[in-house]
Amino acid sequence: MIQAVRGTKDILPGEIGAWQTLESTFRRIAGQFGFHELRTPVFEHTELFSRGIGETTDIVGKEMYTFLDQGQTSMTLRPEATASIVRAVIENTLVEKNPLLRLWYMGAMFRQERPQKGRLRQFHQFDAEILGSAQPEADAESIMLAHTILRALGLTAFELRLNSLGNAASRLRYREALQSYFRPHISGMSDDSKNRLEKNPLRILDSKHAEDAPIVKGAPILTDYLDDDSQNYFERVQKLLTALEIPYIADDRLVRGLDYYSHTAFEFVTTRLGSQNAIGGGGRYDGLFEQIGGKPTPGIGFAFGIERLLLLLDEEQKTPSTETVCDLYVIALDDDSSALGMKLAQTLRQEGFTAITDALRRSFKAQMRDADRTKARFVAIIGEAERTKGVAILKNMATSEQHEVALQDTNSLLQAVRRTI
Repeated sequence: MIQAVRGTKDILPGEIGAWQTLESTFRRIAGQFGFHELRTPVFEHTELFSRGIGETTDIVGKEMYTFLDQGQTSMTLRPEATASIVRAVIENTLVEKNPLLRLWYMGAMFRQERPQKGRLRQFHQFDAEILGSAQPEADAESIMLAHTILRALGLTAFELRLNSLGNAASRLRYREALQSYFRPHISGMSDDSKNRLEKNPLRILDSKHAEDAPIVKGAPILTDYLDDDSQNYFERVQKLLTALEIPYIADDRLVRGLDYYSHTAFEFVTTRLGSQNAIGGGGRYDGLFEQIGGKPTPGIGFAFGIERLLLLLDEEQKTPSTETVCDLYVIALDDDSSALGMKLAQTLRQEGFTAITDALRRSFKAQMRDADRTKARFVAIIGEAERTKGVAILKNMATSEQHEVALQDTNSLLQAVRRTI
């Protein structure tokens, strides 16, 4: 038997309702904020991600699904969405057409990680980006959108962590301070940290290696190196969040390792999912457009892991109901009645109702059991006697009441079904 690839998961009919509820919530709330949907290809030139995510990151160095196409060009299944969105904006000159863009995206991402709870090799994200604004109001709006979505889903077991990465000058001072701090200790640290010391010392702060933990704990704090402009920017973001009544925790260990990130960084975390505690996060990436080859354009955005949100909804016992109800189940008792039954079902579908017919030529009892399984509100029964009279027996499954309805009198049938909606 051929099984699903390790780290991937089938989304079955009994689960899809929860996914659809999340997706409709994303779409509805993003629309209320004036965001527009954008869709990008599932694979891109590998260079986009090596430049847009960073060659020193684990994603690019260890986790990407990369392959050569028939023309021997290196392609990569997207490991995240922001680089693809920025590429699409540059290529289609969207910023030139609209100086302030609000875009959202939803789809599958791919990373070759060790699968575990809340971490799959094919996973799904919702992303939202504000492009064109270098003002703290855009940061607050991005966070407010994310917070509004979580509340709309009914989630409460989360908290917002917030930090400032400062401007380029502040980060440069901090980078130098980290290198000075780590150099005397680096010989006893992990190979990953040794490789990152000169290229990207901020990434050392994210180390998961046990031998690094006590040294990282004593590392300098980024906020101590913020200049006045960076401090003022961060204070403005915090004042806006306070005015919007969005609670947050200042976390001076929350960083982003790439040079094009600046100012605000944030994450939504929970204690309900074990080690995979981040359900979403984002930050400002004012240098990304230039990194990819575009004109200088400020941007800020965030992403939610959809699988993580579903796990948290389950933990909070707030998973949306996946139950579907059939309005009418049509039972045909013989071959000659099948066409009449199918036509009757189609009449209801054209009026917006759900109607099911049997395609297995089962017995009456078996079809009634199937009507129960589908939670049908009504059953319409057509056999030889009913066909001869030109009627169907309409049975209310909740009350067991039944009466005849003329097959040509579809209005009576529609009125009966509508009364129970």
